[in-house]
Amino acid sequence: MLIQMKNISELMVDLAYSSLIFNNKEIAEEVKYLEEKIDETYYKLQEEAIKKAIEDKNPASAVILIRLATSIEAISDSAVEIADVVLRDIPPHPVLLESIKESDITITRQKVTQDSIMVNRTLGELNLASETGMWVLAIKRGDHWIFGPTENTRILSGDILLAKGPIEGVEHFKNLCTGRDKKV
Repeated sequence: MLIQMKNISELMVDLAYSSLIFNNKEIAEEVKYLEEKIDETYYKLQEEAIKKAIEDKNPASAVILIRLATSIEAISDSAVEIADVVLRDIPPHPVLLESIKESDITITRQKVTQDSIMVNRTLGELNLASETGMWVLAIKRGDHWIFGPTENTRILSGDILLAKGPIEGVEHFKNLCTGRDKKV
């Protein structure tokens, strides 16, 4: 559970900064959703650690786990605070706006439909990063996340892909996900 919390919090920080830099509410909302998952896991971890400490009559390991989980939970709360700026429509600082203008990188979130040529193919087979410039950061499959997917990760219908890449690659990437484009 602790490793899952760590992975989610790392993704949250990346997404929170990206939502701010690109003023993207969709990504900011994902950060908020992930924070709820962190909170759920945090409470479960505390319960399990305390149960184990009682069984083993050794509170030291429970204290360490709970402290680590508390730190991770604080990081996730901070990520939500960053994303909340976007959700509340607070305009970005002029320096941030200038850096956004000069950036040609963006993050997008897209659901893979059953008509997509991506379905049942691996990221390695698709070669998205080379062909579209879009790099898949994470995949949401049902209620679970796949962080740092590899070339062997298979894409399924209904997967939600979070990808980062050049603005020029977004439309083709989205069209591949929805089945509008049939060639990578």
